[in-house]
Amino acid sequence: MARDPYQELGVPRGAGEDEIRKAFRNLAKKHHPDANPGDKAAEERFKRVSAAFDILGDPDKRKKFDAGEIDADGHETARGFGGGWSPGGFEGGRRGHSRAETFDGVDLGDILGEMFGGRGGARGSGAGFGGGPARGADVRAKLEIDLEEAIAGGKKRIAFSDGRTIDVTIPKGAGEGQTLRLKGQGSPGRAGPGDAFIELTVRPHPIFHREGDRLVMDLPVTVYDAVLGGKVEAPTPEGPVTLTVPKGANAGAMLRLKGRGLPDAAGQRGDLLARLVITLPDKPDAELTAFAETWRAKRPYQPKAAPRRGA
Repeated sequence: MARDPYQELGVPRGAGEDEIRKAFRNLAKKHHPDANPGDKAAEERFKRVSAAFDILGDPDKRKKFDAGEIDADGHETARGFGGGWSPGGFEGGRRGHSRAETFDGVDLGDILGEMFGGRGGARGSGAGFGGGPARGADVRAKLEIDLEEAIAGGKKRIAFSDGRTIDVTIPKGAGEGQTLRLKGQGSPGRAGPGDAFIELTVRPHPIFHREGDRLVMDLPVTVYDAVLGGKVEAPTPEGPVTLTVPKGANAGAMLRLKGRGLPDAAGQRGDLLARLVITLPDKPDAELTAFAETWRAKRPYQPKAAPRRGA
């Protein structure tokens, strides 16, 4: 069994602060009681690495330990003697800490969130580790947003079952199923409130549907615009724009509006594709009917077969 903090964390004596913090985070995640329910060995290991970080994570304590002025429990010792190790070091150096407290800048609540997929230690947030004060429970809720809100971001107000209402900031490019963590907005507790986790749901849009980071819509055009070409108004998430329909456009042709789709992980927006749908007047038009009859009699062309999917 390791006898000093450096051996407990598995770092050399010359390790930098970032290396020490990284080692503690990895070991705390691996051996935390919430990740190993009922495993006494893991619990003891967690106590030891926490006590080790209590010394090495504090520059003053680390300096005193290296000089032999304190032992591994943080107790003063005769100058010139190395720091010894006591299995009860965690209780001596960190007695009464809850699972959500911070060890010299490392938030155990964040570690638990990584361990349990963002749940922030929901398994045991109501009971402090080692008999300490209890942190409030986390709360969860779902929030439905519009496609335009998912793209542009904004604020939405949400009401919880306990009667509280809070404003939630929707990030730009929010996606379906994305969970937002609001620190300190959960249920109250003696060691502080828990967190609120808000799962986002994007409402189906009546015009646009999503294909990855692209948006696709159907764009109705008249027969004469399809034959002669012309300018048509097309909707976008930011408002209508004018598109140019080329001469001789066929139904199903796609017009691309660059950068009008959904943001990707890097914040770059995809495109909006407008699929042309050639439409006839709602009421029969005598001239159009007569022209179509004459033209059909000439049979000037035969439509091509639609391409097979995947061809």
